[in-house]
Amino acid sequence: MNQSTTNHTVGDTCIVCEQLKHQGIRIYTKFLCIDCEQEIVHTEIDDPKYQFYLQQLKKIINREIYS
Repeated sequence: MNQSTTNHTVGDTCIVCEQLKHQGIRIYTKFLCIDCEQEIVHTEIDDPKYQFYLQQLKKIINREIYS
């Protein structure tokens, strides 16, 4: 029997850009894509984007409540 295997890459949704991405890091149960990680690292604290990143990163510590 000839069996063909296909590689399926499963992505995850980034907590900052909220897009499906394939590369990044997992912090606790949340995923941060490599693109956003690089943007955060290179953003100055006086840049308006910095506050946005802080708000998005707060999702890491917010626990989801399931009923």
